[in-house]
Amino acid sequence: MEDFKKAKDIASDKLFYIDGLASARDAAELMKEKNVRVLLIQKRNNADANGIVTVNDIIKGVIIEGKTLDEVSVYEIMTKPVFSISAHLNVKYVPRLMHNYNINIAPIEENGKYIGIIDYTQFLFTKLES
Repeated sequence: MEDFKKAKDIASDKLFYIDGLASARDAAELMKEKNVRVLLIQKRNNADANGIVTVNDIIKGVIIEGKTLDEVSVYEIMTKPVFSISAHLNVKYVPRLMHNYNINIAPIEENGKYIGIIDYTQFLFTKLES
């Protein structure tokens, strides 16, 4: 019998997608509207990989580069393929895994589908609640 928390138990269910051809402005507006820091980009076919774009990607790839939000497409600044975390992984291993791969946010995957998003800050907030 499993008596530990799984990654999916603390993941946010706020999953939103955007097309890779959308502009960085479209991504920023959707992030603001949905109050999220990350959007997923679905793969175009079975041989493709999913992508992910974060607020940091927009800041680094557009703002710092001195470009406008309209001249940069999401596919130019996204990370692909996405590093995802198994929904059933014991939550105590998730922060170490994220640290080892230098990621702050990742989708949670179950049966080949994304079911949530986990943010590094959730581990601190989870500890405060326990």
